[in-house]
Amino acid sequence: MQEIFAITLASMHQDMARLDGVALNLANVSTPGYKRGIVSTQPFATLVDAVDGRAEASATEATGVQVLNDMRPGTVKLTGEVLDVALAGDGFFEVTTPSGPAYTRQGNFRKDALGRLVTAQGYPVMGKNGEIFLTTQTPVIDAMGNITEPNATTGPSAVNPGTPVAQIKVIKFDSPKTLQRLGEGMVSAGAGMTVVDDTNVQIRQGALENGNVSSMQEMMQLIQTMRHFESMQKMTQGYDDMLGTAIRKLGDLS
Repeated sequence: MQEIFAITLASMHQDMARLDGVALNLANVSTPGYKRGIVSTQPFATLVDAVDGRAEASATEATGVQVLNDMRPGTVKLTGEVLDVALAGDGFFEVTTPSGPAYTRQGNFRKDALGRLVTAQGYPVMGKNGEIFLTTQTPVIDAMGNITEPNATTGPSAVNPGTPVAQIKVIKFDSPKTLQRLGEGMVSAGAGMTVVDDTNVQIRQGALENGNVSSMQEMMQLIQTMRHFESMQKMTQGYDDMLGTAIRKLGDLS
């Protein structure tokens, strides 16, 4: 009899995880480059098998959930800001954090006090030869990520106009939807990490990629999840009432 309670409890835990996912998506509707999180849960049959002991997975494992990344591209909006860049194709920008390399599609970059190209959080953006240093506020970034500085008075662009000072590194993974989220719009490295070759890089300067979250879709998911949670709650209460009635009737017969 306890198996019924275990199954409904596991299902309610999954609903709570879905609610957390919806809340995170709605909070990042306007975050540049944000990829919608999809909560993946174990099928109902797996829950039953695990609770009954017919599967290798334990009941605790069966209640686990996994957040996948919806890698569908977002729309691109023009901002006119020189250091805003959008990835129109696959891949991620590589940045350096105190915990090591991380990857993001948020292209709202800026120049820090050291002259480095950094993210909005201050993490250095990596080029193919390391950190990117700028000498002017008006660099030109082409579709392959090459950065030149037409107005530079020092550096390669000053000596040989048109010579790139750096090239933005774009990284791709075999299965980007399973990359672990680190927060602040970043993910950790995953399997099959390679540098995207120049012919496949699609960078747009003066633009940002919008998040691919639909508020309407998330609200529908919220309503469905709440109704399912309420159904599991009613099922648990009904089963508990039935057990109580059976126990009282057995007591009357004794």
